[in-house]
Amino acid sequence: MKHQKPETPEFNFTGRRQQAMMLSMVLILVSIVSLFVNGLNFGVDFTGGTIIEVGYKQPVELTSIRTALEKEGYKDAIVQHFGTSRDVMIRLVPREGVSGNDLSAKILKILQGTSSDEVEMRRIEFVGPQVGDELRDQGGIAMIFALIFIMVYIIFRFELRFSLGAVAALVHDVIITVGFFSVTQAVFDLTVLASILAVIGYSLNDTIVVYDRIRENFRKVRKRTSEEIVNISLNQTLSRTLKTSITTLLVLLALFFLGGELIHGFATALIIGIVVGTYSSIYVASSAVLAMNITKEDLMPIAKEGADPKGQV
Repeated sequence: MKHQKPETPEFNFTGRRQQAMMLSMVLILVSIVSLFVNGLNFGVDFTGGTIIEVGYKQPVELTSIRTALEKEGYKDAIVQHFGTSRDVMIRLVPREGVSGNDLSAKILKILQGTSSDEVEMRRIEFVGPQVGDELRDQGGIAMIFALIFIMVYIIFRFELRFSLGAVAALVHDVIITVGFFSVTQAVFDLTVLASILAVIGYSLNDTIVVYDRIRENFRKVRKRTSEEIVNISLNQTLSRTLKTSITTLLVLLALFFLGGELIHGFATALIIGIVVGTYSSIYVASSAVLAMNITKEDLMPIAKEGADPKGQV
């Protein structure tokens, strides 16, 4: 008994591209305004500061530690579990005139007063403001170079207008993901930056799959407009796109809820990026190509001189 191929859906993606572009413009505008007004809540990785790791013999609640630190004037302290509920990481912003050793001694004394359990100092690490600035600048430069190399790759793989469309989709994803952290003022640290670079790779992969099908259909499908061919291509790749996104999101949701506070920002950025990246590969990347008036002639193979259309000399 032969298995029937599943029917291709017939959603009118291109017919709704104007509404989708309006939504994207609103999200980008909100993100940019928030970045200018609120900025980003940079973590110790970028601002500099002290990281202190301590261990308890019994599981400890973070609320009591935060309350004790706030009473002693450390309201900006970031307290997280790492590894197990007996291990605690405390991140503190730089304090003028206080050395790392003096600060760690004060923190240890405060922690010992919050619990009858013995507190063991595991690690003390100081990140200077200059190092933080360098990490922030180098991270931004890495993102820019990634977009440039992606653009060059797609020019050779497809065509210039496809390259511009792909980069527009990636910039769209990065701005909205970063904008989310600006609007919510969630901590933006190196793990979040790493997740944004991962989002670029994920979104690019999804966009290339869509572009491959668009190029193939432009060469194969006859008597259809560019909008219709793009719409057919999006419907044909929809199943693959949704399956990939949903399975990835299931893993990320597990990390978000069960992975602990240490990777909370990393998982959050990836969840936002995957959702936005899936949306952009369907609407932004394809709409950008249509806006640049891509045609069948642009994607047809260049026939060699002296060859007939079937490739026979």
